[in-house]
Amino acid sequence: MKLTKEKAFPMIISALKEDIGSGDITSSILFEKDVSVLAHITTKEECVLAGMDIAKWIFDAVDEKILFTALCKDGDKIKKGKRIISVKGSAKNILSAERTVLNFLGHLSGVATLTAEFIGEVKSTGAKIYDTRKTIPGLRELEKYAVNIGGGFSYRIGLWDGVMIKDNHLEAIRVNAIRESIGMFQNRGYKNIEVEVDNIAEFKDALEAGADIIMLDNMKIEDIKKAAKLRKGLKVILEASGGISMENIKKIAKAGVDRISIGRLTHSAPSIDFSLEI
Repeated sequence: MKLTKEKAFPMIISALKEDIGSGDITSSILFEKDVSVLAHITTKEECVLAGMDIAKWIFDAVDEKILFTALCKDGDKIKKGKRIISVKGSAKNILSAERTVLNFLGHLSGVATLTAEFIGEVKSTGAKIYDTRKTIPGLRELEKYAVNIGGGFSYRIGLWDGVMIKDNHLEAIRVNAIRESIGMFQNRGYKNIEVEVDNIAEFKDALEAGADIIMLDNMKIEDIKKAAKLRKGLKVILEASGGISMENIKKIAKAGVDRISIGRLTHSAPSIDFSLEI
């Protein structure tokens, strides 16, 4: 996923308004006579870096005269204590932008780092790691970008760009729900139709109805293995989801799925600690 200033800017402005509001009282008073300073942003822990463009765009939004120098790039594996950014310019404006910059860098790098850790657990299996729509409201595109930086993938951004028939859709349709719902989209020419199933009986229905992707939701390892055997020789993609952890992901991957979707990549990734020092 490509990150553009056009898409990111509304999120940046919203975050700056949230933090600065009507003005940075402390800096405005302490720096009535502003001074130029050199500051460095450093990571306090190992991580996969994400959010460098966001950091630059935040400083630009506060003060275009701030000189921004990137010392690393998104996707770099950074060691503790590494300087990643240097900025030179107005002390008042650098400090006004500081927390917003560090918040974005910390969160997005946390998402990228956690994604890379999950990928490391399944690297010998061939299974790919995917994100979900379980994102922090307003930050979805940035978080999915960070997943991509960490080596993960996205099936869809939102409800508008892909078909995923979930359990509540099926409950509402009821009679012959899986076959009927898949047929509705096939008849309209949709591709990459995904359906969520909870058991082997539902899986067989989805398989026979011609689903392109079948999500195995919270299914036991034994049932995942059965599903993998039933689809052998077919092009249908198997996706495992629900209750995925570092402890069980390798077993799930080895059971025969093509991809594993994980909500915690975006909604529960620990933030990486960065600091800005003048």
